[in-house]
Amino acid sequence: MTTLVTGASGHLGANLVRRLLKDGQAVRVLLRQGSNNAAVADLDVERVYGDLRDKSSIVAAVKGCEYVYHTAAKISTLYGYPHLQQELYDCNVLGTRYLLHAAIETGVNRVVVTSSCEAMGYKVGEPSHENTPVYPFASILPYALTKVFAEHECLKAYADGLDVVIVQPWPYIGPNDFKPSRMGQTLLDFAHGKLSAYIPGGRSFVAMQDIVEGQILAMAKGRAGQKYTFSTEFLTLESLLKLFAKVTGKELPKLCIPTAIITGIATVTDAILPRFFPHTPQNLTLGAVNLLRMNQTADCSKAQTELGFKPTSIEQAVTDAYQDFVHRGLIIKGNREQGMGNREQIINNCF
Repeated sequence: MTTLVTGASGHLGANLVRRLLKDGQAVRVLLRQGSNNAAVADLDVERVYGDLRDKSSIVAAVKGCEYVYHTAAKISTLYGYPHLQQELYDCNVLGTRYLLHAAIETGVNRVVVTSSCEAMGYKVGEPSHENTPVYPFASILPYALTKVFAEHECLKAYADGLDVVIVQPWPYIGPNDFKPSRMGQTLLDFAHGKLSAYIPGGRSFVAMQDIVEGQILAMAKGRAGQKYTFSTEFLTLESLLKLFAKVTGKELPKLCIPTAIITGIATVTDAILPRFFPHTPQNLTLGAVNLLRMNQTADCSKAQTELGFKPTSIEQAVTDAYQDFVHRGLIIKGNREQGMGNREQIINNCF
């Protein structure tokens, strides 16, 4: 039996593909021509090329597969501008719709769709879970909104007879991070002495090992039409950086920038950079700051009770990520390079 993984070149997809291969499954991966596909370069997988926004290529990728893991998505912490919003919608909502329709047409047995914790509601002082309602009139990130809509596409497909399960991961960290992800880049910057400050706040995080296990559990045991969220533990940003310091041997940044100051800076950069400097990487966004300010925690009791999910350790996940970067030559042990770097770098990279 063949299993399709979309987003196989991304951080989650790369680890999921390796787990499926280890379990003896035949894996097909959907890749984009011209993209950085180093994550699957040396793997024994069947490669097909297409784009989530192209219906015909999605049907061709899905055809002949018994199971599908849909992990591909465009991620952003910008409140955005029309072009970005359209791209997010096309990739995350229409792309999911096309894949689900293709699964129905070709007779796929089950689809596990990766959503996001951003599609969960939030209430001050309470952990968020699968049934926490999203308040539609709040200042919601466009990315989060597209994930809410993508979940609606899953439920519509379920009503049409598709066996589909939704997974809601929290920000993850771990090995096989080839592009790298924002969390991975944060660890790289920390290891190279390029982070000089941080801000208050925190949120729940999930170890890569745990979210991959969550995907497998959802495919094997999840109830069709249901959502399951996966988190390992809540950490403040300071606590996460202390883990980085323990693993890398680098010092924790001494400067903690007050939230009010960083919010003001982020508001200005959000207004200026996308409009006048669209190709300039934006390391500081108001969306990322607001996510940290929420101190949002996770309630994973549904996954624990129904699927047997058992969280492991964020510290081990950080260690695994660091050792993998060292193995691939992206971090040189003993390198004492020190740089002040960009004080805003860490904020956006945490998501």
